[in-house]
Amino acid sequence: MQNTLVDKTFRDNEGNIVLAQMPNLPLIVWIVTSLLTLVFSSGKINILLDLVAYGSLFTWAWLELFQGVNYFRRALGLVVLLGLIVLKLQY
Repeated sequence: MQNTLVDKTFRDNEGNIVLAQMPNLPLIVWIVTSLLTLVFSSGKINILLDLVAYGSLFTWAWLELFQGVNYFRRALGLVVLLGLIVLKLQY
């Protein structure tokens, strides 16, 4: 297999094209806590759930940025990480 930029961007070590994967623990925690913030829309529980959701998505983005299987996944981690930082700076 050639080692072109397209291959490095979209293929993993085994040569499979990887755009999406099964969610890992930080992403599952983010999904669950984000849904729970819709149920508990006010109060201290909402603040706690929002904090956990932010922390878990930040962790997922950090892991993708430094341990992603290809350049696409690493770029996705960078975009999400920068997006989270920009959103928090707006508040």
